[in-house]
Amino acid sequence: MNTKAAFKTTIGGQALIEGVMMRGPSKIAVAVRKPTGDIELKVEKAKDLSKKYKILKLPILRGAYKLIDAMIVGVNALMFSASFWDEENSKNNNLEVFMTVSISMLLAVGIFMVIPSVAAGFLKDFFKSSIILNLFEGILRLIIFFIYLKYISKLDDIKRVFEYHGSEHKSIYCYESGEELTIENVKKYPIEHPRCGTSFLFMVMIISIIVLSFFGWPNPIMRILTRILAMPLIAGIAYEVNRYVGKSDSGICKIIRIPGLKIQQIATVREPSDDMIEVAITSLKAVLPTDGESDLWK
Repeated sequence: MNTKAAFKTTIGGQALIEGVMMRGPSKIAVAVRKPTGDIELKVEKAKDLSKKYKILKLPILRGAYKLIDAMIVGVNALMFSASFWDEENSKNNNLEVFMTVSISMLLAVGIFMVIPSVAAGFLKDFFKSSIILNLFEGILRLIIFFIYLKYISKLDDIKRVFEYHGSEHKSIYCYESGEELTIENVKKYPIEHPRCGTSFLFMVMIISIIVLSFFGWPNPIMRILTRILAMPLIAGIAYEVNRYVGKSDSGICKIIRIPGLKIQQIATVREPSDDMIEVAITSLKAVLPTDGESDLWK
C-alpha cells in the first residue's frame, strides 16, 4: 500500500476470540489465529439495507439501524472465531456461543436497565422531580458499567480479547496515518481510538439520561418498557453525536472524546503482541477499498 496523507476512515472492526473482524465499504473480513498458529481469513460481501431502503440513511434512523446491523455481524463473527477452538464440535460450539450471547443480552437488560431503575425508585419519596430520579438512575447505570468493565478486564480470556481490540485500533490508526500496514509500523500507534464502540456505549449512557427524562417517572413496569422502546432513539442520537465528534478536530470535540478514550485505556483495550497485530493487519487489508470505492469519513 502506498503512503498517503492522513485521513479518517469509515472502516471499523471488532475484537473476537483470537481474532479480529473488520468491515470496509463493501466487504467484511474475519481473521482468526487457529490453534495450529495459522491465520484463517473469511471474507464476505457486506450487506447494507440502507442502499436499498434510503429511509435508513436518515439521521437518527441510520444510527439505530447500524447498531442492530453491527450486533448481527458481530455475533456471526464471534461464532465463527469460536468454532476454531473446538473444531470437532463446531456446531455445538456455535450453539453455545449463540446461547451465551442471548443470555448475556438478557443479563445486560437486567443489570443496566432493571437494577438502576428499581434502585432509583427508592428515592421517589425523597425527590419528586423526574429529572433528578432519571439523573440518579443514569449515574448508577454508569457506575455499574464501569465496575462491569473493570471486572471482566481482569479475566484472562477477556484480556486477550482486549489485546486483539488494541491491535484493531492500532492497525486502523496506522492506515489512517497513511503508513504501510506492517507490524513495526502498527506498533507505533496508540491502542485508544476516538471512534471505538466503547466510546459509543458511553455516549449512549449519557444520552439516555437526557432522553429518558422526557418520559417522566412512571411505574416500574412502564419504566423498563419505555427504556427498552426508547433504546433505538437513544442509539440513533448517540450515533449522530459520536459521528460528529469522531470526524471533527475542534477543541470541544476533543474534550468530549476524553471520557471514552479514558474508559478504553482503563478497561477495554490492551497492548497487543506482534502475532495479534498480524491478525488485525490481515483482516484490515482484506476490506480496503478497491475499484474506485471510498472509505473516507465524511
